[in-house]
Amino acid sequence: MCPDRPESRSITQRAGNGRSVGAVNVVISGSSGLIGTALVEHLRGQGHTVVRLVRRSGGLAANEAAWDPATGTLDPAVIDGADAVINLSGAGIGDHRWTDEYKRELLSSRTLTTGLLARTIAAVDRKPSVFLSGSAIGWYGPCGDEVLDESATTPGSTFLADICVQWEQAAGPATDAGVRTALLRTGIVLTPQGGALKKQLPLFKLALGGKFAKGSQWQSWISLPDEVGAIEHLLTAPVSGPVNLTAPNPVTNAEFTKVLGRVLGRPTVLPIPSFGPKLLLGGELADALLFTGQRVVPRALQASGYTFQHPTLEVALRALLGR
Repeated sequence: MCPDRPESRSITQRAGNGRSVGAVNVVISGSSGLIGTALVEHLRGQGHTVVRLVRRSGGLAANEAAWDPATGTLDPAVIDGADAVINLSGAGIGDHRWTDEYKRELLSSRTLTTGLLARTIAAVDRKPSVFLSGSAIGWYGPCGDEVLDESATTPGSTFLADICVQWEQAAGPATDAGVRTALLRTGIVLTPQGGALKKQLPLFKLALGGKFAKGSQWQSWISLPDEVGAIEHLLTAPVSGPVNLTAPNPVTNAEFTKVLGRVLGRPTVLPIPSFGPKLLLGGELADALLFTGQRVVPRALQASGYTFQHPTLEVALRALLGR
């Protein structure tokens, strides 16, 4: 934090009365995604003002602002005076096979959006107090049973790790301008409304779910309510740099399979061999999503005082699925 930049004071300091600010003005990109939709609803429910960045230019609602990352278009007035900017933009990692064209989209949809936001934040007079910018635990690469926290200094060597490195680097202008910048290294977000869990539920309910291959690969997960809660917490918690948004108890794929089956009351006997998913998704994507993983823990988040609603997998799944 740069003490000679009064425009980058904390949200609490802006209150001018020694108390934390109740309602804040937040600008969010990627607000129509799985996390963004839940976050917008939650923040508005808490009385915060949320401006959604959208890519259409016409028919804007009062709480929307147009931007175009591909052409570098963003009205600085949208950012000038905002208390916080949250960046959740990025094409879905598992939405399509990893063709060369889609790989380029996965990268550009992250670096162009992050770079535009960071440069705009750096350029405005009344800078936001905090920039929360998306990233992912893919930064670490596959590391077997090694326990990984934010003290790691060497990224992985995979395609996903390279995306995360460039994604985080794109936030640099905001950091250089003295704005507290937290990089949200998110794990597998669990919710029956979308993502991996939604895809798994139909098979598990039919007793067709099973571990992938040997099931020894680690899955670092977080419930959607905790993902949203952690992001809200980081609006005011004095944390910068990488922050792992994962629950404190990662599990192996075999354990995940066992717990989900138990919660649903269904057997999970037959393992799923690697050739099927690799044929369906392509080898590189299947390896990245299903057959390798990371054992990640949220040291920075817990040290900052965040308390998880769902610290263990069974507690999370029973809450999410109403079981």
